[in-house]
Amino acid sequence: MPQMAPINWTLMYMFIIFLYLSLMILNFYLFKYKISKPFKIFSRTTNTWK
Repeated sequence: MPQMAPINWTLMYMFIIFLYLSLMILNFYLFKYKISKPFKIFSRTTNTWK
């Protein structure tokens, strides 16, 4: 553990930051779409697929 400690800590730190940022971005977009009338988006998708 002590020999590979710095590399593991840096990788874990970067991985945690990446996950945190991705979750924040996903939550922001989901919240944004929930506010901005999702029915229009669903209707658009259904119309395009039809």
